[in-house]
Amino acid sequence: MVARPASKPLVLVDGSSYLYRAYHALPPLTNSRGEPTGAVYGVINMLRRLLKDYDPDHVAVVFDARGKTFRDELFDQYKANRPAMPDDLAAQIQPLLAVVRAMGLPLLQVPGVEADDVIGTLAARAAQHGRLVVISTGDKDMAQLVDDGVTLTNTMTGTTLDREGVAQKFGVAPERITDLLALMGDPSDNIPGVPKVGPKTAAKWLNEYGDLDGVLVHAGEIKGKVGESLRANLDQLELSRRLVVIRRDLDLEQAPEELRRGTPDREALREWFRRLEFKAWLAELLEDERPAPSKGPAGVTGADYQTVFTEEALHQWLQRLERAPLVAFDTETTSLEYMQA
Repeated sequence: MVARPASKPLVLVDGSSYLYRAYHALPPLTNSRGEPTGAVYGVINMLRRLLKDYDPDHVAVVFDARGKTFRDELFDQYKANRPAMPDDLAAQIQPLLAVVRAMGLPLLQVPGVEADDVIGTLAARAAQHGRLVVISTGDKDMAQLVDDGVTLTNTMTGTTLDREGVAQKFGVAPERITDLLALMGDPSDNIPGVPKVGPKTAAKWLNEYGDLDGVLVHAGEIKGKVGESLRANLDQLELSRRLVVIRRDLDLEQAPEELRRGTPDREALREWFRRLEFKAWLAELLEDERPAPSKGPAGVTGADYQTVFTEEALHQWLQRLERAPLVAFDTETTSLEYMQA
């Protein structure tokens, strides 16, 4: 468990990032009806851990909305190399969103932009008011958002990144992450970059020349094949930089202080956990709903247990039960679900 700060942070969850990571990390789980459940299980498990670690009062789970974004307008080949979402993953989207809502967590999807941009805007607004922010993601692009009051956490690897952590991992400060990504490119998003330039070379140039603009000014001085590759691709570097920059200026309907964590809808959670057959979580939910055991009448300090072996003893007990003002029975069943026992 992470150490909690004195004031609770705003927790922003990159739901889209975790959806794909959970899908590829877990085996293809299904319920007894053959419905896929692995990605839902992985994301909800991550959320449960995150809520336990930070216990936030304000939180948002952000997913990409359907449709194209402004980046597609900038570059028509943006993410064009990605295959269509697998059918067994697409089938889990609506159940996942329903469970997230039932957990009482604000859920955001904003058309025309990506989840990264929504998170970037909320983080920037919260930081402007001195609010600590924790972004839960596995996406390296988010490192550009790290600041003195903004950290990244990856619940799938158990790692966190602050400013120092970003510098150690990427070789540059958070302010230079966009320049680093522009030089490297990103094959997963089909962002061009400079061929033959990897993270070490990009970080070396940025540390030597200050930023991407400095690299462009000194491009003629860089020797070797990698220098030739840089000079041959100067025209596309500005496009690459615009594609990797996470927006922080969206006009969102929700302000950070409005993203209050709500009360879970326990009935809806029961229904979804039954349908998805998340038995351990269902049992945990039902156990939490059991009434606390009674301490018994005042003055009762112990119990007298008797075992009935004969018909005569049973008859005597029946007579006592008829005269008793209150009787309780406890039965052993084969299931916690009374309709299935």
